Amino acid sequence: MRRRSNTRTWLVPTLLGSAAALGASALYAASKTRQAERRTPPVGDFITVEGVRLHYVERGQGEPLVLIHGNGTMIQDFLVSGIVDDLAERYRVIIIDRPGYGYSDRPRGLWTPRAHATLYQKALQQLGVSQAVVLGHSWGTLVAVALALQAPQLVRSLVLASGYYYPTLRADVILASPPAIPVIGDVLRYTVSPVVGRLLLPGMIKGMFAPAEVPERFDREFPTDMMLRPLQLRASAEDAAMMTPVTVELQEHYRDLTLPVVIITGADDQIADVGRQSERLHHELPDSEFIAVPGMGHMIHHLAPDDVIAAIDRAFESARGKSVLKAA
Repeated sequence: MRRRSNTRTWLVPTLLGSAAALGASALYAASKTRQAERRTPPVGDFITVEGVRLHYVERGQGEPLVLIHGNGTMIQDFLVSGIVDDLAERYRVIIIDRPGYGYSDRPRGLWTPRAHATLYQKALQQLGVSQAVVLGHSWGTLVAVALALQAPQLVRSLVLASGYYYPTLRADVILASPPAIPVIGDVLRYTVSPVVGRLLLPGMIKGMFAPAEVPERFDREFPTDMMLRPLQLRASAEDAAMMTPVTVELQEHYRDLTLPVVIITGADDQIADVGRQSERLHHELPDSEFIAVPGMGHMIHHLAPDDVIAAIDRAFESARGKSVLKAA
């Protein structure tokens, strides 16, 4: 009896304390989410595709260019980089918040790159786009590749920036995946994860740009608080957990890509190994160009915007040249 009494003595306060801490974390997360969305309202329009409400931005006129962001980010990743202003002077630039990011919904389901690609194809069809050059950054390169494989008549050429294409063991994937676990992950992302994420995020962002410094404009303008909302944490965790398995399947089809491809990366990317990823893909794709910008890290569109813009221009030129050859 005494042992049972002693157990109650420490167990009940511990449980009550844990519940109180989780409750306080949940209130904190909810407050920060509301605050983030007040500070960063939607910047574009909305379209519903297959029951999924997507937030998108469209700038400029001309031949369509679709930009697909990576894991954890959103439309603002491209807007803050400055490349959209330049590109919109001669192209019709379309950027969609991927499901679960920014202001796009993410219903429960298996959001593989191919699932993303199917959604993108139908969204672009609704927007009146029949052909486009597509740029994907980081995780977005997988979506871009899947889109080109599934809809070769839609994608004229690809620009793949700082991509991950072949399966490897990654500790960061394991660490980032818990919020994707059903039930347990739901509790985490509405309580503990936003608090922990707020502490870890500065170091993670620094690593994304390393060895270069984080640009002052990114530091000033990018809405990092939006990355820590529960829905976006789930999307990011699910994408991280999916990253290695999906490349096992996709790598079997890279040689089916017959369109022009420009592969660009920071030569010192510390997130995706250049030799094992971008350079290897270049060797596998006969109709590809490979650009590694010295001294630059993963966020190449922020660090070397002129090089990325030039890569996009070359992709358009290659697509036009291929169209002329087909017509002849």
